[in-house]
Amino acid sequence: MARNFDSDELVIATHNAGKAREIEALLKPYSQPKRFYTANDLDFPEPVENEKTFIGNAELKAVSAAKHTGKPALADDSGLSVEALGGEPGIYSARWALTEDGSRDFSMAMEKIRKALLDKNEEPEGARASFVCVLSLAWPDGHVESFEGAVHGCLSFPPRGDKGFGYDPIFIADGQDVTFAQMEPEAKHAISHRADAFKKFIESCFSH
Repeated sequence: MARNFDSDELVIATHNAGKAREIEALLKPYSQPKRFYTANDLDFPEPVENEKTFIGNAELKAVSAAKHTGKPALADDSGLSVEALGGEPGIYSARWALTEDGSRDFSMAMEKIRKALLDKNEEPEGARASFVCVLSLAWPDGHVESFEGAVHGCLSFPPRGDKGFGYDPIFIADGQDVTFAQMEPEAKHAISHRADAFKKFIESCFSH
């Protein structure tokens, strides 16, 4: 049986402000936790993400954050998987955006995807893709629970919208006619890969 979450505090193991906001928004309806911390607040070291799967990297980050802070920690590993690219960029989604100075440029990363599809003689517009998210919740004693979610759709170029982050400007979920970055945050949260993983997380850790 899954372990129930009963702490007033939760560490969100990310330096990504957009991701932290989404996670806080999804947890807002619940009485716990009452206080959120991020990697920026507590300044704990980030482990090297050297696992080969989303779940491996999510658990690595969550366990490391819980160990260093002494508080329950929630980590997310997520990315864009493009069918015609064999699932890439996948777990390397953030690395595709890495620049020479160490910052991240997702406009550059989105252009890389477009060019990679063209190099394979694939039409970028309408290419099938999925966003995948794994959430891992770890306690200081080393116990960890993980939950995977996904949303399927297609790519759209050029990038459109400024409400999201990452690859949101080129992704249109099935049943929608605008990109994730054009949707209001509440609408995106209702259908996103992160929301899918969160639904499983809440049902398992908050419902008993």
